[in-house]
Amino acid sequence: MILDADIKAQLNQYLQLLENDVLLKVSAGSDEVSKDMLALVDELKGMSPRIIVETATLERTPSFSVNRIGEDTGVTFAGIPLGHEFTSFVLALLQVSGRAPKVDQSVIDQVKSLEGEYRFETYVSLTCHNCPDVVQALNVMSALNPGVTHTMIDGASFKDEVESKNVMAVPTVFLNGKEFGGGRMSLEEILAKLGSTQDPSELSNKEPFDVLVVGGGPAGASAAIYAARKGIRTGIVAERFGGQVMDTVGIENFIGTKYTEGPKLAATLEEHVKEYKIDIMNLQRAKSLEKKDFIELELENGAVLKSKTVILSTGARWRKVNVPGETEFTGKGVAYCAHCDGPLFEGKDVAVIGGGNSGIEAAIDLAGIVNHVTVLEFMPELKADSVLQDKLFSLPNVTVVKNAQTKEITGTDKVNGITYIDRETGNEHHVELAGVFVQIGLVPNTDWLGDSLERNRMGEIVVDSRGATTLPGVFAAGDCTNSPYKQIIISMGSGATAALGAFDYLIRN
Repeated sequence: MILDADIKAQLNQYLQLLENDVLLKVSAGSDEVSKDMLALVDELKGMSPRIIVETATLERTPSFSVNRIGEDTGVTFAGIPLGHEFTSFVLALLQVSGRAPKVDQSVIDQVKSLEGEYRFETYVSLTCHNCPDVVQALNVMSALNPGVTHTMIDGASFKDEVESKNVMAVPTVFLNGKEFGGGRMSLEEILAKLGSTQDPSELSNKEPFDVLVVGGGPAGASAAIYAARKGIRTGIVAERFGGQVMDTVGIENFIGTKYTEGPKLAATLEEHVKEYKIDIMNLQRAKSLEKKDFIELELENGAVLKSKTVILSTGARWRKVNVPGETEFTGKGVAYCAHCDGPLFEGKDVAVIGGGNSGIEAAIDLAGIVNHVTVLEFMPELKADSVLQDKLFSLPNVTVVKNAQTKEITGTDKVNGITYIDRETGNEHHVELAGVFVQIGLVPNTDWLGDSLERNRMGEIVVDSRGATTLPGVFAAGDCTNSPYKQIIISMGSGATAALGAFDYLIRN
C-alpha cells in the first residue's frame, strides 16, 4: 500500500469532485519505482469508477499520463508524484476531468491564446517546496491548451538523465529540448517569459490610490488588508506574492499555528487579501519613487502608478558571497536552498558557507543526504543556537572550518571545488566538492529607492514608531526596514502599523 489511511481519506473526498472520466496511460518496467507506481495507480483505480487505467509505451519508463477520454492531454508524471508533488497530481486529475483551475480568467485567456507547440519538461525532487508551483502551472497550461504538453520528472528516478543534462538545481524547466528556466515560477511568470505580458498603459491609466502597497510578503499582505478594511482605495503591487516566505520550508514559531510551510502560508495570505476590494498587480517590479502632487511609483515596465500614500514592504533576499564563480555556477552547483537542491547531491561532497542558524540547519539537513559537508564560517565561532551546534557536532560526516574567508568557487561547466583563506594563518586551502550552499543572511530590497528617503548603512529603510519614513506620505514595514528582528510575525505587525499610520496621515492631510 503506497498511501496511508489519512491521505486516502483526503484523496477520497477529492476524487468525488472529478467531473468526467480520466484515463491514466501507464508505462511500467520491472524496477522498484515501476512496481510502486503501479501500486499507486491500482489504489486510485479502486477508489473511483471515474479513473480508467491502460498500459502504454511512453517516452520514459516508469511514467504515466493523465488524459481525457479520446484525447492526449499532455500531462505526464515520470516517477511517482508523492511528497510535495502529490498535490500537483491530485490537481491534475481534477483539472483534466474538467474542473476549472483557480486562475484569473485573464490568465486563462492568455494561456488559450498561445500558438505553436510547447513541450515542457520539469526536473524536480519530491522534497522541493518550490517545484510544485512550476509543475502545477505547466499542468494547467497543458490542460487548457492542446499545443502545450508537460512532463514532471523526478530526478531521483532518472539520475542518468539528470547527469547527462547537467541538472544541478530544481526545479529546472526545459522547453522543446532547451533549458527554459529554473527556480520557482508562477503561471504569470512563465507566460511573461514566453512573451505574453500585460500592456503597461493599462496600469498607468489606473485612478490614483489612497494607499499603494509595494511588496506581497507578510508585511505587504497585512498592510493591504488593514488599509482595505478602512474602506479606502487600496492597491498592492508585487514581484511575486508571498515574497521570501515562499522559500521557507518549516515554520514553527508563527503563534497560534504549531507548524506550517512557507508556500502554504503564502497561499493563505493571497487568499485573505483577495477577500477584500484590493487591486492586486502581480509580477511587477518597482523602479523608482518620487513625490509630486501624488506619490508616483514607476515600474520596470515603464508604467507609473499614483497614490496619496505608499507603504514599502519589499522584503529582503539571500545575501551573496560575491566571489568569483558564485554567479557563473548558480544552478550548476551553487545553491541557496538545501531542502530543494540537496537531493541532487546525494552521495557527493558539498560545502555550506555560513555558521548562523540557517547555515547550520542547512548543514544538518544535507548531512543526511550527501557524503560529506564542510561548513565555512568567517568568524572565529559559529553564530547558530547551541541546540543546533550540538546536533551538528554529533554528525560524523561534517567538518567545521572557522576563520575561513571564501576566495573562489571553482569549476568548468559546473562546480568542482571551493578555495578559502585561513584568516589566522593567511594560508590558502582548496576543497574538492560538487556543491556550495550559500547561507549568510539577508540584504534588503531597497537599492531602487536611491536617495528618495533615508536608509541606514545596511540599506534598510529608517522608520519611526508609526512606520513613517523620512518622505512624507511614505511608510515602510517588514524586512526592508531597520526593524532589529526579521520574523514573519513581526513583519505582519509592522504592516498593520504602517497601514494605520498611512490612514492617520490621510485623515490629517
